[in-house]
Amino acid sequence: MTELGERAGLRSVDLARLAGVSTQQIRNYEEAGILPPATRTAAGYRRFEDRHRCALLTYRTLLSGYGHRAAQAIMRAVHAGDLPRALTLVDAEHAALHRHRSSLDTASEALEALARQAPDVEPAPRSGLSIGEVAARIGVRSSALRVWEAERLLTPARDPITGYRRFGTADLRDARLIAVLRQSRYPLSRIRAVLDDLRRTGSGEALSTALNERRDALNRQATAMLDGSGRLYTYITAGRPHPDEGSP
Repeated sequence: MTELGERAGLRSVDLARLAGVSTQQIRNYEEAGILPPATRTAAGYRRFEDRHRCALLTYRTLLSGYGHRAAQAIMRAVHAGDLPRALTLVDAEHAALHRHRSSLDTASEALEALARQAPDVEPAPRSGLSIGEVAARIGVRSSALRVWEAERLLTPARDPITGYRRFGTADLRDARLIAVLRQSRYPLSRIRAVLDDLRRTGSGEALSTALNERRDALNRQATAMLDGSGRLYTYITAGRPHPDEGSP
């Protein structure tokens, strides 16, 4: 979006063009508290000022790094005059990003170890394990294993008499691998590529690719959050003297 000089008497359509959204979206932003309240003409039309333009640009920048829910909550808090809450929300999102990065690092170590692990390192009984036994070993619910099977990530054998699932040693390793990847929020479609690569070639290439892409995504998010934080700082301190101003 192009920065424009200060202007007064902006219409809804003027702000909409700035952000590439509809005029109805601008109205929704104002009603939701994402923008400060607009003045009204005698005919009831909204009139916006430069502070609304700055609020709009701030919100749209926050979206990239913080997402809709957090960006909206931050802007609402600012316009409600609750700066401590706005800053708390910003801190919470940065803390969440740090947790995701730490989780990814932990998952990377665990996944690389699992990928190198031969299927028979953690053997299952010759008769196999039940779905409940596998769930207990890897710390997930049985329902999760059923979902993974429905998505063709797991293909346990079936007891020829009872029809119950029987998980072998390779199934156990794959289930553990899936569990760790899901903890790092990998979609099931990506996990399938990792498993297919591991089963076909014994290589962790797809796994390494997935981990590197996740790291890149987190780095992009962190950069976008810095951009949003900078814009937010400019917005909330507009018109305030800098702490260094007036110093000898």
